[in-house]
Formats: sequence, C-alpha cells, structure tokens
Amino acid sequence: MTHPLLPIRVARPGDFDEVARLVEVAFHATLGEEVREAERGLWEPERGLVVRDGPDLVAHATAGTRELTVPGAVVPAAHVTGVAVLPTHRRRGLLTRLMRRQLREIRDAGREPVAVLWASEGRIYPRFGYGLAAQQLTVECATAELRLPAPAPVEGRLRLDRPAPRQPELARLYDRLRVDRPGWSSRDERWWRYVLNDPPGERGGATERRVVLHEGPGGDVDGYALWRTRGEWDAAGPRGVTMVQEVVAANVPARLALWRMLLSLDLTRRLDYRGPVDDPLLRLVDEPRRLEARLVDALWVRVVDVPAALAARRYATEVDVTIEVTDELLPENAGRWRLRGGPDGARCGPADGPADLACDVRALGELYLGGTGLTALADAGRIVERRAGALAAAGPAFTWHRAPAPMGTF
Repeated sequence: MTHPLLPIRVARPGDFDEVARLVEVAFHATLGEEVREAERGLWEPERGLVVRDGPDLVAHATAGTRELTVPGAVVPAAHVTGVAVLPTHRRRGLLTRLMRRQLREIRDAGREPVAVLWASEGRIYPRFGYGLAAQQLTVECATAELRLPAPAPVEGRLRLDRPAPRQPELARLYDRLRVDRPGWSSRDERWWRYVLNDPPGERGGATERRVVLHEGPGGDVDGYALWRTRGEWDAAGPRGVTMVQEVVAANVPARLALWRMLLSLDLTRRLDYRGPVDDPLLRLVDEPRRLEARLVDALWVRVVDVPAALAARRYATEVDVTIEVTDELLPENAGRWRLRGGPDGARCGPADGPADLACDVRALGELYLGGTGLTALADAGRIVERRAGALAAAGPAFTWHRAPAPMGTF
C-alpha cells in the first residue's frame, strides 16, 4: 500500500494525554493517574515531536533537558524518551523520520553534544548512530548463603523512613557523588518527585517503597538505599523477595551497612538488584557466584557533535590521535578529527594529516563513557587501525577509573 507522507510537528501542551495513550499502547502498559501526572511534570512539549493521521496522534518522540556525567566532566545531554508508533502505522518510516529530525534539531540547537537513551530493543537505535556505552549488572539471587565482612567497631547507624520526607538528604548525597559517576544523570525537583512517586497500583503486589539511610559517626547521611519487598510463602515457609531500586554510598562502612541489612531481611529469601558492572557487591560477598549476576545492555549514547563531545570529557592518560569518522545522518561529523587531551582537559578540531584510527559515529558513542575499550571495538571490526600502534597508544586514554553506572537516567 502507498501511504501519504504524514507531517511531523512540534508538540503542544494539550497533546500530552494523547501521547500518554500512545505510549500505553506501544509499551503494553496502563498508566495510572498518579503515574501519568508525574510524567506530565517531566514532559517538555517544546522538545516533543508528534505525527497525526487526521485527528489521531500516531507517533511521538521527545527528549529531556538534563545533564549526564561523563569521564571527568558533566555535559548537557538530550535524554531521549517516549519514542512510540501506533501498531496501525508501523512500517511507514515514521520512527526513522522522527529520529532523524530529532537528531537534526539537537545538532542545530548547539547545546547538547550527545544524546542518551535506554533502548526497548537493542537492534533499533544503532541505525541512528547510537552506541552501547554502558552495560548493567543484574542480580537475582538467593540470600541465605551470602556473607559480608564483619562490621567495623564504629560504623554509624541505619534509619528507616519513607523516601519523600528524606528527599532533600537523598538529593544532597546524590548530587555530591554524581560528578564522579559516569552514566549518572541530573535530577532536579521534578525528577526526584518522579523517582520517589509510588502509586499503590504500580507496586505489583509489593510493599510501598522504603528508604534506609546510613548516618556516619558525625550524623551526616553518607549512604542510602531505595527498596521494597514482596511477601511470598510456600509449604516450607517464607520466601519473600527484596527488590532494590538503587544503592548510593559515599564510603565502605555505609555500603557494607546498607547491604548487610538488605541481604538479611527477615522472611525474605531472594534479592533483585540492578547495578554497574564494577559494583562493589561483587567483591563484598563471600561467594560472588551466588549472586547469579549477568550483564544486560543499558545506556546508548549518540555523539551529536564530534569535536564538542570529544573535547568535553577527560581522558585517563595523555592522548594525541586523529580519528576519521563517518556519519550518514549528521554529515557535519564526518571527516578527520584530531583529539589532544588528558586528565586536565581536551581539545578537538579538524585534522590535516592522515588518520590514526577510523570508525563510524556509533563506535564513538560506545567509547564515550569509558566502559568500552578501543581494542574490543577493533576486534569486532568496529574501529580500524590506520597507523600501526595507534590502538595501543590511544586505548588507555579512553578508559576511566570508574565503569559507567547507568542510574538516574530515566
């Protein structure tokens, strides 16, 4: 069938309810009123793109205006979300047109050198230049056989509470640690309300969300965990599950105290958790195999402005490398770029000489948060070494002392 080319226009505030219904259909969900109102508070209609077929809203994509921590720096980043097409309008090029226009608008605005998203399916976004920049560790483990180191003589104390009243303390600690955690995104008041929103209809049979805070010897909050439990029983007795949303800790005593409690709640037998690939929990427990950990894809990064993005982050070692980049969607990124940088700063501009390395813009996205190595990409055929020795010379610079930790992004 031949379909008319439906126009794309910028969203208006009055479009939100139709956008919410579209997202419900596309993601097989029903948003309760509290969830819908929380998401309404985050939606930026001026950044939304919608497609209508007559009176019906049939496709949508938007981005949030936030910051993203990258190695050694914090950069403005378009947080892409709400990408959906009605099933009646699939295979008509609407997603492709929306993503292309969104990238063009981000580039032309000149404020955000990168875009970031979580992908519903990993095969969708590489064709728009997004690269897998951070993986996530998933833990679904039995807790009975896990042991942690003994507590220190003076360790501080734990306090249980509801999250909302403690939001200022959570935000202060989160913001203090965020600057050193690649992959963490900024949370303003709107985002904290969204993160802590806890409608009863969305709990899936579990308890309300709870927070446990760790106070150091001086009384300051230096760690917290957001969690809930779901009671389960069988003929042998209790089999409850602890579901941990996030653990934030500024030091080892706080981290140990939080995990000691979470792994030993009465009447629970299993724990579910998502964390970074270098999560300290792997080294704290006495038998890491019992964590039943596995890796899944998490953050996908799209470099929108190559020289601005490469100059914005820091590098673990001194680097001077010329990279030839291809980019089918944003031709301004194509060409040879010379990157000179190190731990204290970087600059990047057009290069006159030959390239040391060559790759597409997707590979730059995979490198950007420091969680993927140059050699790993070269072994996969994603980066080509044009000058012998360039991979070994430049590779250490693109790493970072912390693996990217996808948290707080969406």
